[in-house]
Amino acid sequence: MIEIGKIQTVTVARLVTFGAYLDAGTGRSSDNVLLPNNQLPPGIQPGDDVEVFIYRDSEDRPIATCKKPRVQVGELAYLKVAENTNVGAFLDWGLEKDLFLPFKEQKFRVQAGRHYLFAVYLDKAGRPCATTDIEPHLRTDSPYKKNDIVNGTVYMPRKGVGIFVAVEEQYAGFIPEHECFFPLSAGDRLQLRIIQVREDGKLTLSPRQLAHKQMKDDAAMLLGVLEENGGEIPLNDQSPPEAIKRHLHLSKKAFKRAVGQLLKAGKIEQSEWGIRLKASQPRPHRRQNL
Repeated sequence: MIEIGKIQTVTVARLVTFGAYLDAGTGRSSDNVLLPNNQLPPGIQPGDDVEVFIYRDSEDRPIATCKKPRVQVGELAYLKVAENTNVGAFLDWGLEKDLFLPFKEQKFRVQAGRHYLFAVYLDKAGRPCATTDIEPHLRTDSPYKKNDIVNGTVYMPRKGVGIFVAVEEQYAGFIPEHECFFPLSAGDRLQLRIIQVREDGKLTLSPRQLAHKQMKDDAAMLLGVLEENGGEIPLNDQSPPEAIKRHLHLSKKAFKRAVGQLLKAGKIEQSEWGIRLKASQPRPHRRQNL
């Protein structure tokens, strides 16, 4: 039996002027699937096996192609939204006919031209379709351990809760809100550190490195901000955490560590007003406001 939405090897039943019919495995020739002429491998004959992908054409008839899509039914893939229409969106999955994303399968409205992570399923009519509801498709048996560095794709930010992430596009992960100090949207990709492997197998994540490694990056970033703002900024270790997060995307704890490192290195000085580059440090002539 052929499977819609899957790559499979089938046998050529007969050749016709406009292509070849592939044996559907039902014993009824009326169920056989057309492989169009422009997809025929050179020299193919009845009885030969051919690897094809089966989907449905614009009239919902099963049709074969030798092209390989970027995703099959039951899989996840990071796909580009080709266009939005009044019936839903269409995704580029590498075939002539784009993959349909119904409105009811959009947990958020996708934007044309952007990439997101999608799962592919068969709808009630047996047509491959996409959904943004990928959580049921994510696994909880990852091989990772605490402090491993992984790649993640955001699939659902939830204000007041955190950011839900697919790790390596297959495992369930989550960034708690207190671990994220910059805005993230569905479809964003970033490198993450595992801070906990939960008992249920889900991964708790952070976009920040271990403190001693992250401190160097934060200190370098802070120097860059100072240089861009005329050599001084109105923030110090007494500033409210909200102000530090808003302007620098840092926690107050991380900010104080970075300031401490720069103070120790003699690169900045701190006052009640804020911090500034020491006189020996080069300063831009033009000051900008934060």
